[in-house]
Amino acid sequence: METIAHIAEHVLEHSLADTLYLIPFLFVTYLAMEWLEHKTGGKTQEAIRHAGAAGPIVGAFLGVVPQCGFSAVAATLYAGRVITLGTLFAVFLSTSDEMLPIFLAEAVPGNTILSIMGAKVVIGMVMGFIVDAVLRLARRDKERLRIHELCEQDQCGCNHDCHTCEQAPERAYEHHDDVEHTHEHGHGWKGILKSATKHTVQVTLFIFLITIALNVVLETVGEDALAQFLGDNPSFSVFATALVGLIPNCAASVVIAQLYVEGVLGAGAMLAGLLVSAGVGLLVLARANRHWKQNVAIIAVLYAIGVFWGLICNGLGVVF
Repeated sequence: METIAHIAEHVLEHSLADTLYLIPFLFVTYLAMEWLEHKTGGKTQEAIRHAGAAGPIVGAFLGVVPQCGFSAVAATLYAGRVITLGTLFAVFLSTSDEMLPIFLAEAVPGNTILSIMGAKVVIGMVMGFIVDAVLRLARRDKERLRIHELCEQDQCGCNHDCHTCEQAPERAYEHHDDVEHTHEHGHGWKGILKSATKHTVQVTLFIFLITIALNVVLETVGEDALAQFLGDNPSFSVFATALVGLIPNCAASVVIAQLYVEGVLGAGAMLAGLLVSAGVGLLVLARANRHWKQNVAIIAVLYAIGVFWGLICNGLGVVF
């Protein structure tokens, strides 16, 4: 009993120490990102909408911006068939979600962060073009706009007689996005501060819980034993981490980034998990796109792509 109490005290002490010092770094990072999103969000969405055949390029570069807001936007735009499936994949694969704040807070070297983000952008771009090319060859690249379906589903007040939906579908999306942005972020600096604080609290809590779980495992199993298991089974860790990455919540990228920083995950497993970490974009896709079989296929392909590149990374011995 004393041993259990000693372990619990040790785990709690180290978990608090490993978490508390991150709070100011996380808050400053989120404050900057919320300000940028608040000031440039509309222009970014317009760039995605009007990218055309270059959609995967634009999507890959915009998706790498921290947080999963753009993946949610891309999922909504794809549900209305405003963007191509390749562009959707490019955004999903490059989405950073909570990776950057964690890496910055943990003082990961800048060249390492840029290398990982660059790899995600390139992979997103390449796979996006491949997906669009396959659809063109299969003659399944031409689909009608589905703006009305989204208007009816969201009950936003637009109907078939609405000039916004009929004559300027992109403005219907602006309406949806503005309403959602207002509810989530509020107005001005007050909304930015509130959102940054909310993100900081949520991610800090995630990190604390993850750190507790990791420290419990390390205390009971042993850090060397766990590292050896994952090192001896790099392929298994790639498949498992990619599954974790599919969790439609920022907790997935927090877990993966934290375990990579701790040295528990290798480069291949980390890359596989972060490639598929599209965050709430997957939830938005499931809600907005009514074709559930298509959604399942998209998620399965996303997982396969993540695993493929994770295994390639391991096979080539890539180190970030």
